[in-house]
Amino acid sequence: MFAFLPTTVYIHRSEISLTLTFIPNAMKKFKSLGTKQNFLAIEKGMSSFESSKIVVVQAPYEHTVSYGGGAKRGPHAIITASQYVEFYDDELDRELCKELGIATLPPIQFGKRADAKALRLIQEQVEQLLALDRFVVTLGGEHTITQATVAAHLKKYPSMSVIQFDAHSDLRESYQGNKYSHASVMARVCELMDPKKIVQVGIRAQCIEESRYIKEKGINTFYAHKIRGGYNWSDGVMESLGDEVYVTFDVDGFDPSIMPSTGTPEPNGLFWAETMHLLRRIGEQKKIIGFDVVELAPVKGVSHPDLTAAKLTYKMMNYAFLKMDSASQSTGK
Repeated sequence: MFAFLPTTVYIHRSEISLTLTFIPNAMKKFKSLGTKQNFLAIEKGMSSFESSKIVVVQAPYEHTVSYGGGAKRGPHAIITASQYVEFYDDELDRELCKELGIATLPPIQFGKRADAKALRLIQEQVEQLLALDRFVVTLGGEHTITQATVAAHLKKYPSMSVIQFDAHSDLRESYQGNKYSHASVMARVCELMDPKKIVQVGIRAQCIEESRYIKEKGINTFYAHKIRGGYNWSDGVMESLGDEVYVTFDVDGFDPSIMPSTGTPEPNGLFWAETMHLLRRIGEQKKIIGFDVVELAPVKGVSHPDLTAAKLTYKMMNYAFLKMDSASQSTGK
């Protein structure tokens, strides 16, 4: 298991010279949840903040519902369902949670904060975790939260690409009078980074203005109807991505037959095997630097979508650290 020791950080002199031991103090700020409340129901030895490489952030934000609601209950539903996901990944022959540790933080409390103020809370927490060298997994909430997580990761990985799994392109300048709408999140991301570094997969619902925006900005969009066309689309995805990749996964990217619990389901979506195949390729050939899973809107009495989202989250963690074993062998660790 990874161990993270307190570190003294030296700030180079400008007007004054300071030596700060801010990392131990910053670490004290984060308290992970106990076994009955954390991701995978992991025992304390594998889920404390100090000993965990992976940290799960819960962002139950929901403010701009346009069809079905309930995304604010998504993080809790994923955490609860994850307690029935096996530690052992048979595909990769490993128990990642025991190798790296996974700490789960309490949900962010938004109170009456919305739009920019709510996003600021998310961004600040993710930035602090990245500064402590954690791999951050954010569970939403509506897709709006991705603006904050991308902004935080861009500070550490300025050359990164973003891959968006989604039924919708989310490129409207604003929706229902709100530029922070979940339907506008990728338009906001385009303001943060070069749109040519954005890859969209599974898109099958958009307005004509969004289609024109994609062509104008050079966004790499892989529409669902073309994926079904039989060509080797995953090669095109890989060629469009840079070396460092942030993944944002709106669960409505999946077909409603396997993911009915979302606010805006669309037919002709992605299926499990083809999605895992692509995610594994990204993990093998690129560096996944962080990800989010958003827009799960749990339905009472329908549990399998919650479990699907929980297993997706754990699979993505596993794929993000595919290179760990070979790197450890090459350094003799």
